[in-house]
Amino acid sequence: MRHRIAVVGSGPAGLTFARVLHRHGYPVAVLERDAAPDARPPGGTLDLHEGLGQLALDKAGLLAEFQALSRPEGQAMRILDTAGTVLRDWRPRPDDRANPEIDRGQLRDLLLGPLDVQWGRGVTRVVPGARDGVRVDFADGRQETFGLVVGADGAWSRVRPAVSSATPHYTGVTLVETSLDDVDTRHPDLARLIGDGSVAAYGVNRALVAQRNSGGHVKVYAQFRAPLDRHANLDPADAEAVRSSLLALFDGWAAPVLDLLRHGTAFVHRPLYVLPVSHTWTHVPGVTLLGDAAHLMPPLGAGANLAMLEGAELAESIATGPGDLDHAVRAFEERMWARAGRWAKITTAGLERLVSPDPAEALALFDQVQPS
Repeated sequence: MRHRIAVVGSGPAGLTFARVLHRHGYPVAVLERDAAPDARPPGGTLDLHEGLGQLALDKAGLLAEFQALSRPEGQAMRILDTAGTVLRDWRPRPDDRANPEIDRGQLRDLLLGPLDVQWGRGVTRVVPGARDGVRVDFADGRQETFGLVVGADGAWSRVRPAVSSATPHYTGVTLVETSLDDVDTRHPDLARLIGDGSVAAYGVNRALVAQRNSGGHVKVYAQFRAPLDRHANLDPADAEAVRSSLLALFDGWAAPVLDLLRHGTAFVHRPLYVLPVSHTWTHVPGVTLLGDAAHLMPPLGAGANLAMLEGAELAESIATGPGDLDHAVRAFEERMWARAGRWAKITTAGLERLVSPDPAEALALFDQVQPS
């Protein structure tokens, strides 16, 4: 007998899980609080690694479509000092497909495909051990039961409390995000500075990073160490006040680098939170977690990749296993915890070096991970 399965969240983890199950002819309910796919901006660009995110897409039968959409040239990376001097300029080989970039919106649409997502189904609580399975309480007051509920609902997961009391904690680092549109036409000097991929400048306990998306769109991230309430008196909607605050924080940096902030449009405040490095839980029959819900870590290129591979692996275990659903979930959790724990240590150490009192630490980190 097939169990009724729900995944909460329509991010990369939840959609990959659902898409691989769909490929195997296994129905799954995708529950998403947003009212529509475009209810929120999809975010920036992702680099999908060959052995992680790309492997997940292969399991979903979507690798060829991804390759047609992705931007291998987006792997380019340029490092500057605060005076604007180019310290490193890495460019991918023409055949390099190790970590090509794809816009989050394009990836979402690719994964959605034929899936029937239940939009506007906000989950407030998940209660294991109900008479007919796991009870899901919805924001509209309704309830449903499932044989398995998979929490793929991100940092502030509503599913996580069913298995773990852990909550995310602030890293001490905040990002403020802004955007540039039609950069090649409107800001050609910045387009040249950014190149085909990303440019980053590192100073004492702060950094500026700009990353090219498709269609001439660029995301800019100001990163700095600060108390959580540093911007408590600023209205995030007051773009000029936020801009002035950031320009003061980066005072003395080269004018071309600061132009990334001067020409930015709206600003979004993003304090970085993480879960404990080795977050695990006592297995609860009928409930598990994927991605940020399970192992929120600094955004250094691993999170979405791990989340997608986890979704694909769990789906395959369920669809092709001998039929013991609980055994499949238990075995998956053990594998996930081991791999995610390793990556959490790597990314936590990486954040310490990227936003550091010694900017040379950031350069040394890139020298370790970039091809020579």
